[in-house]
Amino acid sequence: MTVEGRPEILFLCVHNAGRSQMAAAFARELGNERVVVYSAGSDPGEELNPAVIEVMKEVGLDISNESPKRLTEEMGRRADVIVTMGCGDSCPVYLGKRYEDWELQDPAGKSVEAVREIRDEIRSRVGALVEELLV
Repeated sequence: MTVEGRPEILFLCVHNAGRSQMAAAFARELGNERVVVYSAGSDPGEELNPAVIEVMKEVGLDISNESPKRLTEEMGRRADVIVTMGCGDSCPVYLGKRYEDWELQDPAGKSVEAVREIRDEIRSRVGALVEELLV
């Protein structure tokens, strides 16, 4: 925990256009300044998935101003917990870090209804993680 004793979470996927963006938004909301949140991709896309933006607005979270970000060494080194989502071998490993690999469908090309299900699963997992880290 490197930022004023607050746990730091890195949500990591390949394109940083859907799952990791949703997870980061939920962690920021649920952590309420008590966690530091990073979201990145090993090969970032051009823009966020429009269906992801839409379903997040439905739950009161506007992520339309976010953009895919490239993973930096500093993010990896600083994070206390690294949550990977569909990275496989394309995401680097930082020794000594706690990893969680969340198997979630990729929202790319999915209907809004399917993306809602992915969103709700992510919200549930992020809630449990934030609660655990803040005990």
